[in-house]
Amino acid sequence: MTRAGGGRSRRAAPEAAGERRTPSGLAVQKAYTRGDLPADLDRRAPPPGEPPYTRGIHPSMYRARLWTMRQYAGFNDARQTNGRFRFLLSQGQTGLSVAFDLPTQMGYDSDHPRAHGEVGRVGVPISCLADMEDLLRELPLDRITTSMTINATAPLLLAFYVTVADRRGVPRPKLGGTIQNDVLKEYVARGTYIYPPEASLRLITDVFEFAEREVPQWNTISVSGYHMREAGSTAVQELAFTLANAVTYLEAARARGLDPARIARRMSFFFNAHNHLFEEVAKFRAARKLWAELLEERFGIDDGGARKLRFHTQTAGSTLTAQQPLNNVVRVTLQALSAILGGTQSLHTNSYDEALGLPSQEAALLALRTQQVLAHESGVTDAADPLGGSFWVERLTADLEEQARELFSRIDRAGGMLEAIASGWVQEEIHRSAYRWHQEVESGARVVVGVNRYADERPVPPPPFKPDPATERERAAFLARWRAERDARSVKTALGRLERAARGSENLMPRILDSLGARATLGEVCDTMRAVFGTYRPGGSPATAAT
Repeated sequence: MTRAGGGRSRRAAPEAAGERRTPSGLAVQKAYTRGDLPADLDRRAPPPGEPPYTRGIHPSMYRARLWTMRQYAGFNDARQTNGRFRFLLSQGQTGLSVAFDLPTQMGYDSDHPRAHGEVGRVGVPISCLADMEDLLRELPLDRITTSMTINATAPLLLAFYVTVADRRGVPRPKLGGTIQNDVLKEYVARGTYIYPPEASLRLITDVFEFAEREVPQWNTISVSGYHMREAGSTAVQELAFTLANAVTYLEAARARGLDPARIARRMSFFFNAHNHLFEEVAKFRAARKLWAELLEERFGIDDGGARKLRFHTQTAGSTLTAQQPLNNVVRVTLQALSAILGGTQSLHTNSYDEALGLPSQEAALLALRTQQVLAHESGVTDAADPLGGSFWVERLTADLEEQARELFSRIDRAGGMLEAIASGWVQEEIHRSAYRWHQEVESGARVVVGVNRYADERPVPPPPFKPDPATERERAAFLARWRAERDARSVKTALGRLERAARGSENLMPRILDSLGARATLGEVCDTMRAVFGTYRPGGSPATAAT
């Protein structure tokens, strides 16, 4: 959230008369002509639906099918979150997107000492099978798709979901959805990692292998640039680092003996939509082209289905302001428009009050309505790639691709993404970009309406939603009963088998399923693997572990 300026009006520095640049630093001319188009434009941007998919992965795009409207939600407890999901589905939402609280993301049960004060604050707590059953109550798992923004504990949340479906009699091949499962960006931008990278890559690849066999319609990873952009990266860095992480995951799959083309078919991406409409549109177009070409260049993949980059977009939370929060409605609309013009397959629009706290139901509904107005009233869905052929957009697309490829070369020279992350180089590049951004905001060179220009003295509104402190106490009492009522011997046996498997090389997903089905908790399963893999400490080599 942006709080710079403390709500006081500040005089912005005058804009340079002779030069304009995008937020990524790409020079912008006063006007563009046909001579500014890339010389190989016909090869670069064939019709939508044709490789390298610069103009879209489907020939008709939204004329045939709208993007999935997938509003992110999760708060307090599973029952309340389930109520929000059912409300949004009744209002026209077409897919679920689950936010998990920090203890769940870090592999702790709600009653763990390290969970104190964080239970249900930024997402829903899931500690045991009963929680997932409450979260999914009355939701048609064979007719909806569910996206789960979860990384270090992604194998467990997928296992919970599959177990609930099994108990309802829903065939596994009918399950559709996505787990983020992208731990590399956690070492870069978010910090919700548990194990060292080597163990994390093993678990990610276990999910690839398991899902290909058991839940073939599930997207087994959503490689995320969103969080790196929220941490301050430029559009160029978001593009390059995201695709470089994806290449690393495919290399791990190939080393396991899996077919990279088959894994790529179930790989999706998660991008940020920021305020500069034209740079963002160009970024999405460049991402498709780069990915299609990288798969061919690095893996020899010529399968058109595997080379199609499918992505979810979320509008930029870091651009929302606590001051004059209704201005965020306009920001979110512009950002959503860039995602649609760029050809997204799925979209979350932020609520205008998210800079203050968890969104209110009213704000969440308006965010959904924003997508619906764009879909049905703006005309933006009438043509595939509406800005294709624009002199400026085509030039920006080519420039973004060129700069991203330069970053790729630097990553290769550093020894690949694992080494680049371990050395801190990726993190430092993002930190420099974030620092430049904040300097520009503080100086007034970059205008943030309502913060450093057009500000007023109105106080920042109070948070729209406050987590209930009683939730944590109730969760602790519930988990105590859960553990007391289960068959302790079955839990111990299942966790023992998981530990032995972790010390070997077999796929851990069946053992995780068995443990959760035996009523082990998320924290107990994660602790079992912590005892084998250790935990990650920043600043060491990629294999650094410390118990």
